[in-house]
Amino acid sequence: MQILVKTLNPLCLLQEKKFPGRILFLEYVIQTLEDDFQLKLQTRFLHRSIARMMLSCDKCFSNVKEVIRWLVAAVTGVGFPHPRQHLQKAKHPTSEISRDENSTFSLGLDRMLSIAVEVDRSPICNSNKIADVMFSSILNISKRCQREAILHSMECQLLRCKVLELIFHHSCEVPSSLPLSLTKILYFLNHFSLQLKYQDNEVTWQRWDEMLYNLNLLLLSYHNVVVGHLRNSLSDRMDLIIDNAKPKLQSYDITPLNTELKVEDFSSRLLQILGEPLPPPIEEKIDLLKMLLVTATDI
Repeated sequence: MQILVKTLNPLCLLQEKKFPGRILFLEYVIQTLEDDFQLKLQTRFLHRSIARMMLSCDKCFSNVKEVIRWLVAAVTGVGFPHPRQHLQKAKHPTSEISRDENSTFSLGLDRMLSIAVEVDRSPICNSNKIADVMFSSILNISKRCQREAILHSMECQLLRCKVLELIFHHSCEVPSSLPLSLTKILYFLNHFSLQLKYQDNEVTWQRWDEMLYNLNLLLLSYHNVVVGHLRNSLSDRMDLIIDNAKPKLQSYDITPLNTELKVEDFSSRLLQILGEPLPPPIEEKIDLLKMLLVTATDI
């Protein structure tokens, strides 16, 4: 991991012209981690994998925090190089190429975070640790498009769930102590406000629009976590899939009628805040919210 840190450090890249080589190196590292990870998983010796030695949240969390720092830098461009700028004699503008390279870099780093969630015994504990750091990082991202890019591109649904849960937890005046469930998501729907402050100074309706986007993303991720048994360790998950086990829900008493009433209450609250009519993007997200809630109650 020390070699990886030295090779991929964004500050070093500022003085390095051979950036494409760094991309290839990252891809090689990830493929090596993946191959060894899958081999150890098949033999139930995941605790001896290279990935665990590099990305264990229990043993070397500082490495995981470095990956998060690189990921945020790649998405925002803050502290991250635009390597082609060094090639002043290039014939064509390369801003688009640089964006593609940064995108490739960020996808690789995101895959490393997904591996980090799984390498120890408890994906829940690991996702909690990683999400705490990512939440703090997202608060410091000034552009909405970049915040959404990080959330939308997360490969690990469990990690995305936890980050979004933290966003809504800190957006409620009275946070709920419930574990993440459909009941808690409905609590968020009726209690969240615009308490979190970002630096982009968007108008009020756009901030509500972003939070609705996040809520829909949370619902979608929660559905995938439950159906895929993603809160269980990989070895336990394999057994559950083999046994065709049914998903374990934590909200048995919620009906489609309950969710419909909750959405109507939320829409009324927004109308009081924003006035009539609601902006079309918000209307569209409310319609999507209704469909996702119906899907969640049908699990």
